[in-house]
Amino acid sequence: MFSFHSSWKARQDTYMHKPLPLQCTSLNFREFQFAQAMLYAIEEINNSTDLLPGVSLGYKIYDTCGSIVRSVKVALSLANGDDKLSAPSVEPCTKPAQVQAIMGETSSSPCTAIATVIGPFHIPMISHFATCACLSNKLKYPSFLRTIPSDYYQSRALAHLVKHFGWTWVGAVRTNDDYGNNGMATFIETAQHLGICLEYSVSFFRTDPSDKIQKIIDIIKASTSKVIVAFLSHMDMDVLIHELSQHNLTGYQWVGSESWIFDSQTAAMDTQHILDGAIGLSIPKAFVSGLKEFMLDVRPLNSSNSELFTEFWETLFNCKFKQSKSSAETQTDCTGHEDLTGVHNSFTDMSLMPIFNNVYKGVYAVAHALHNILSCNKTCNNKVQPDPLTMLQHIKNINFKTKEGDEVYFNENGDPAAKYEIINWQPRDDGTVDFVTVGLFDASLPEDKQLYLQNVSLIWTHNSRQVPVSVCSEKCPPGTRKVLQKGKPICCYDCIRCAEGEISNITDSVTCVKCLPEFWSNERRDDCIKKEAVFLSYEEIMGALLTAASLFGTCMTAIVASIFFKYRNSPIVRANNSELSFLLLFSLTLCFLCSLTFIGQPSEWSCMLRHTAFGITFVLCISCVLGKTMVVLMAFRATLPGSNVMKWFGPPQQRLSVLGFTLIQVIICILWLSISPPFPFKNLKEFKDKIILECALGSAIGFWAVLGYIGLLAILCFIFAFLARKLPDNFNEAKFITFSMLIFCAVWITFIPAYVSSPGKFSVAVEIFAILASSFGLLFCIFFPKCYIILLKPEKNTKKNMMGKATSKSS
Repeated sequence: MFSFHSSWKARQDTYMHKPLPLQCTSLNFREFQFAQAMLYAIEEINNSTDLLPGVSLGYKIYDTCGSIVRSVKVALSLANGDDKLSAPSVEPCTKPAQVQAIMGETSSSPCTAIATVIGPFHIPMISHFATCACLSNKLKYPSFLRTIPSDYYQSRALAHLVKHFGWTWVGAVRTNDDYGNNGMATFIETAQHLGICLEYSVSFFRTDPSDKIQKIIDIIKASTSKVIVAFLSHMDMDVLIHELSQHNLTGYQWVGSESWIFDSQTAAMDTQHILDGAIGLSIPKAFVSGLKEFMLDVRPLNSSNSELFTEFWETLFNCKFKQSKSSAETQTDCTGHEDLTGVHNSFTDMSLMPIFNNVYKGVYAVAHALHNILSCNKTCNNKVQPDPLTMLQHIKNINFKTKEGDEVYFNENGDPAAKYEIINWQPRDDGTVDFVTVGLFDASLPEDKQLYLQNVSLIWTHNSRQVPVSVCSEKCPPGTRKVLQKGKPICCYDCIRCAEGEISNITDSVTCVKCLPEFWSNERRDDCIKKEAVFLSYEEIMGALLTAASLFGTCMTAIVASIFFKYRNSPIVRANNSELSFLLLFSLTLCFLCSLTFIGQPSEWSCMLRHTAFGITFVLCISCVLGKTMVVLMAFRATLPGSNVMKWFGPPQQRLSVLGFTLIQVIICILWLSISPPFPFKNLKEFKDKIILECALGSAIGFWAVLGYIGLLAILCFIFAFLARKLPDNFNEAKFITFSMLIFCAVWITFIPAYVSSPGKFSVAVEIFAILASSFGLLFCIFFPKCYIILLKPEKNTKKNMMGKATSKSS
């Protein structure tokens, strides 16, 4: 069964009378080639002494015109054994079929109809070009087999081919039949899985009115995709090419199915070079020795002067037999002895040899099955009458090699192994097209190795060597993420920059990944870089200034101490317990120096040292000041009649009080360090792009206990100094102590809110500043007035001067 005509005249049946026979049009030389391939295989088998010796194969050829109705009618006739299609059947339909196997049909839709009809009768049907994946369903089509791979593999291969070239935004055109619809359905399913989107998917059939095809042209014109996947039969492609040429729709990259991608007739029709650079899948190249010569040696049928063959001969040689001569004056008379020497048309074109080979293999499959049924060796058992079911079972199990070495077998679905060549249309200088094999697809290999492209130069649309770009949205670079556009396919998206602290280091990332806590995103948002570690260092300006201030305070204290030591026997030094003065100067030196432990990268020992050293040295300092204040008060009380206060607050008691006050702070610090000591801590919350290296307090109670104790002593000192402010001037050190304590308290009261609110290293700077300010306040207020007298007013540094005013004021 072959479609010697590719179309038929449309008609409107009224159902008032019996429909007239279908009037077929558009003679199709390709189908005559298929029939010739079958005849060649039969003749070769009948002449063989190895295959079916002594048995001859016969045949009947029918023209279905590509019509499903006509195909079903032929199938029923074959199943019932009727030779005349129009003759009514007088015998029951259950009689044994006269035909052992059916070769054909070429298209998928007629095959599905035929296979449905003959399936219950188990008549084997072997198609050479029907590729619809639906035909692999053995429940619906139990007797259907084919020598061409299923479109299940081709559709998936086309999707992988499109993905390989990065085309994610494509259009699709298909034949509106089982071949196109099922093939495109599988392609779309696979394409969606691979992240490919279809901008449009349209269908038509070659017999559709022109306005429907015009709508398809308009859709293509309005589209933004530059790649078109065409799952079309060669006949429908020819119709579409004609329309595309009229509108000069060039510049599109075509991806084709095996039906048209290696069809020289389609290439010849493409006069506008619309399909130049097309790429697609074709059946692997094949060669059947002797077939070309057999086809070109065609002669009018001797046994039957059929109307069909007459039409073929007249069309082939553009002549008319005398008995059928019409009014066409331009045509010559046919003699029947014409040959094809020098004739160039679609019948003499051997580019479809792979399909001829499929027909050839199908005939040989039937012959090998029959050979096994008849138990042929040197002769065959002619007494065996094969039935269709037995023939079908044996065909399914055949496994042989043709004379060219091709292996022939069918899998459980009646399909052969799926192998394709990848074809690229490369235009020649003479305007013709060269079908260049640029790769392979083998479904039997692992999925990642099925598609193989050779290292050859590909030609694309407009003869470009640059791979066309067909995307709805450009790829999102690293540092961004995809956000789908509302109401559009997943291939259409916007690229949104990753937020701070998040990155994407791959192209087309769907999400941005948050950096680890110790890392931050770079400017491009494509990498996480380690956050800058921030702490008060000696190298930066603020750290250097505070270090300088600390060292300056230490030096000043040392200078004052040296002056006091040099003039240690002078009245002004001896007047107010010189021992406490030197101890106070020593503690101030420690206060200035302990501020240095706050500068630099925090470590375990520095965190514990800085707060405890600060707490103990300041308590020692305040204890000394408190001792000096009490000495002033006690000295004044001792001058009163009957007072013996000084014997209770002499030097031993003063030293003991300083030791006692300091020991309490030492105990607090020991408890703090034992229970929950300060430790180095990475503050990741204060700044999003920086790590603040600081000392965590450990126990906040311990920290505030240390500060609170210092504050308590400072308040006591301030009260005692305030009470002694009106003592005689020459004895009166209390007013300077009062002023120094006023500065001290003011500094540390303002320190608390400043420390709590300052971020990072600035809180450390605030603490250092408070230490230095209070230390300088004590140094300047208590010792500078005495240094002034010692160095600049030595006449006042006498015992007489120290006691004079006191005597006069007391009298």
